[in-house]
Amino acid sequence: MNREIAIYIQKNIDKILERWKAKMEDDQDDRFFQIMSDQVIDTTVREFGELMVSSLTASEETYDEKLKDFSVQIVRYGWSITFVLRALNNFSEVIYEEMEEEGSLNESNYKSFREVLTNWITPLNQSVVDAYSKVWEKTVNLQKIALQELSASLIPVFDKISVMPLVGTIDTERAKLIMENLLQGVVKHRAEVVLLDITGVPVVDTMVAHHIIQAADAVRLVGAKCMLVGIRPEIAQTIVTLGINLTDFTTTSTLQRGMEQALALTNRAIVEVNVK
Repeated sequence: MNREIAIYIQKNIDKILERWKAKMEDDQDDRFFQIMSDQVIDTTVREFGELMVSSLTASEETYDEKLKDFSVQIVRYGWSITFVLRALNNFSEVIYEEMEEEGSLNESNYKSFREVLTNWITPLNQSVVDAYSKVWEKTVNLQKIALQELSASLIPVFDKISVMPLVGTIDTERAKLIMENLLQGVVKHRAEVVLLDITGVPVVDTMVAHHIIQAADAVRLVGAKCMLVGIRPEIAQTIVTLGINLTDFTTTSTLQRGMEQALALTNRAIVEVNVK
């Protein structure tokens, strides 16, 4: 029966995919069919059909390879897991509808067909979802690493003065990255003063403060001074309420004021020059 279904799909693949595509396009919540070019849609639809056929006819190794490649592609196109499951269910429904309309199904083979279809679609769903989840998790982890590296970089702004702007929540994993980049940057840029700008940090609790204090202590050990800038009024209130001790820090409310103090620590200042 599996072979019969595979032969039927291959023989009627164009009609099946056209009907399946129409079913998928009816979903107004999906953006794939709304924003992608017709060429990309047609190619993806064709590859989806080939994947369905290969699950019935190809070797396990060949199918796994096709499934992996297709999963990478649909994650890149932004298919959600709900959309993937709906695509699989709609495909099986289209096959059933087409075979019923053509007269390939009758009372004698209906029960066996439904059983074969269920036994095919259920593990197929699981294999596609597993492959999709692995690719999605890998993609998210790579993006997370990239964002962490971008959001914890030490930037030299003047000779001997560097700034590290921090944006977003600081957890233990990210704090470790901040510490590494901070120490490497201080040595690389020969910084004497480092400004940690927490303007973009939404919440400063005991844990975040602990990480910041550790970073400042580490900077002092390599011969530089650490300043904490960008302390908003609500952050200052939280720090006082929690009893967090920042007496070893030079702190300012803005990066501009912090820069002025950093220049003073390195015996420099910004002055206005009247050009005649």
